[in-house]
This record gives sequence, structure tokens and C-alpha cells, in this order.
Amino acid sequence: MKLVLLDRDGVINEDREDCVKSPGELVMIPGVPAAIRRLNEAHLYVAVVTNQSVVGRGLISEEDLRHIHEKMMTELAKEHARVHHIFFAPDHPDRPTLRRKPGPQMLLEAMNHYHVPARDTVMVGDTLTDLMAAKAAGCRSILVRTGKGARTVKEGIPPDMAPVFIAKHLADAAPRIVEMLA
Repeated sequence: MKLVLLDRDGVINEDREDCVKSPGELVMIPGVPAAIRRLNEAHLYVAVVTNQSVVGRGLISEEDLRHIHEKMMTELAKEHARVHHIFFAPDHPDRPTLRRKPGPQMLLEAMNHYHVPARDTVMVGDTLTDLMAAKAAGCRSILVRTGKGARTVKEGIPPDMAPVFIAKHLADAAPRIVEMLA
């Protein structure tokens, strides 16, 4: 099997400046459920790897985060799409561990969980930290222009991150992911 790692905020759901703090604040980006369904139909594992400092900063509890993720899974299931596992780093940004992106630990944990090597893994994100985590973990990466992605492209992607495929959104990236992992 092959593995697709998705950042959450800005890739799956709309990114909010004030963070997603409740299920009601989680708004799916159009086309995401169909894109994930396409990845599922290609027999790829799909996992979320997300920094959630909102927990580490005490704005919500892990129980609140579980409810947010339950809503996300329910929304995906309505479109016959499935995320197989959610990995999250609750670290406070001022006290990051290697689990918090750009650290690679969360990605390595996901690859280990599914027994999939880095060469068979693609990370999809919208920030430079997502790309840095992918590079540190040894997997390929795709940057979407949703969320913070357009700003990330505008600010410039360092040459040492290449090659990075840039897509409009996850639905645009899905065919490329399937091709990369064929």
C-alpha cells in the first residue's frame, strides 16, 4: 500500500485566523470529499497530520478536538470518503517537540503505523512547515494554494525543498497524487 498524508487546516477545511475551536467552525473546502474519495478508490491510505496548538495553548481540550474531527469524518462519510487515521501535535508553538511540523516525527509515526516507506508516501500541505516536515521525513510533497498556500507560493519556496508540485486545491492534486504513487 501507499500513503497520502494531509495537513488539515487549509487543505481539508478552511483555515481560520482564530483557529477552528468547535465543530461548527469547521468548514470543508469544496471538492475535498470527492478528492479524498478518489484517493480511497485508488487504494491509498489517507491520514491527517495536523499541528493543533489550539490544544497546547489551552483554547480547547483534546475532547473538543475529537468532536471537531468527528464532524470532519462525518462530512467526508456523506460523500463516501474516508480518512483512515488522524495524527495531531498538540504542542504549544513556543514549546515544540519534533512531533510538531516542521519536525518529522508525526509523519514518521504515520508511515510506521501503516508500514509504508517514505518513497511510497506523499505529504500535501499549504505551508512551508508542511514541506519542511515532508523533506525531513524523506517523502514527496505537494503544496496546495488553499489556506496559506497562495501566500507560501508568493513568499517563495526555497530551492532545497524542490521538487514540489503546486496544485490549486486538493481536488486538483488528487490525480497527481494517484500518478505519483502508481
